[in-house]
Amino acid sequence: MDARIVGWGHTKFGVHRDKSLEALIQQAASEAIKSAGLTPNDIDAIWLGHFNNSMVPDAFAASLVLGMDDGLRFKPATRVENACASGSAAVYAARNAIRAGDARCVLVIGVEKMTELDTKGVTAALAGASYSAEEAGVSFPLIFGRIAAGYFDAFGDQSEPLARIAVKNHENALSNPLAHLQREVTFDFCNEVSEKNPMIAAPLRLTDCSLISDGAAALVMVADDMTADFDHVAGFRAAVQLNDFLPMSRRDMTELTAARRTFETAYEMAGITVDDLDLAEVHDCFTIAELMIYEAMGLAEKGKGASLVTEGATLRGGRLPINLSGGLKAKGHPVGATGVSMHVLTAQQVTGQAGGVQLEGAELACVFNMGGSGVANYCSILEAVR
Repeated sequence: MDARIVGWGHTKFGVHRDKSLEALIQQAASEAIKSAGLTPNDIDAIWLGHFNNSMVPDAFAASLVLGMDDGLRFKPATRVENACASGSAAVYAARNAIRAGDARCVLVIGVEKMTELDTKGVTAALAGASYSAEEAGVSFPLIFGRIAAGYFDAFGDQSEPLARIAVKNHENALSNPLAHLQREVTFDFCNEVSEKNPMIAAPLRLTDCSLISDGAAALVMVADDMTADFDHVAGFRAAVQLNDFLPMSRRDMTELTAARRTFETAYEMAGITVDDLDLAEVHDCFTIAELMIYEAMGLAEKGKGASLVTEGATLRGGRLPINLSGGLKAKGHPVGATGVSMHVLTAQQVTGQAGGVQLEGAELACVFNMGGSGVANYCSILEAVR
């Protein structure tokens, strides 16, 4: 028994001053249930991916979706948190319930409302996803700035490739109406430090950093023996979670070691190599993360990821298009929503339902969602069932 994705919903990512956390949850959930052609009564159980850490006062958010419809009353609802991979953690927990026979039709929601706080407040909240005994007071821009600086020291200045990754993802977001920032940026702008593109955490500039966003995404999964009733069905060829040590001091930060092992395990489970993939959505919380993920997924040797950027290998039409949605860099990164969003948009791709973002002929695709500084790693290989 396995789970199949049969419906999805997705709010626009951005600044939602007029919508509460509850409203975002219910909008995405309602869209997902309707997309599947189901009713709330059909849902057996609910999982919610939500990081929060005081970005909003709703510390007990799992049951907020029940207010959407009386048909959801008395359904078990559970909040799941695993830093920036909270959304994927919720997807995996729900899938496992179906595989175990505990549920046959599940609703998964990922949500975050980040703009209630100012940038300083959001930065402090996100810092809670690091190792407080050694990294307390170190923001995630500073953490990834340190990672980038170490990578630069080992393999040379990567400023130009990082700028080109930012340009690529902003260009991709122009085709995605759900993206937070639909604005074209030039290589010269991204590659130069300026008043509008300041250095945030050397060597990372503002254009190397993902966005502070509000938003929600949701999907419906059913047991695989139920799929005859649905028009568009995506299945898991593989789904792998691996966690690494939390302290950065215990890891070689010139590579994403646990990410590499997660990809390798997923490929083995799926019976494929990286060359079999048609596209990938990966966790570009910072441009240096996307560059290092290229190497973790086996597209390039360690320290050689920049060659893929130079060749245009990860562009639409390249060897492996990456982050056609715009990625976290331009689509946005409402933390708890990110992993669910990745699974939604990738399921849409392999079933031919991705609209203006659709890659023609996409049949096999990868999702890679990461929590913390390469600590929680989730890799899904999705394919169309119908």
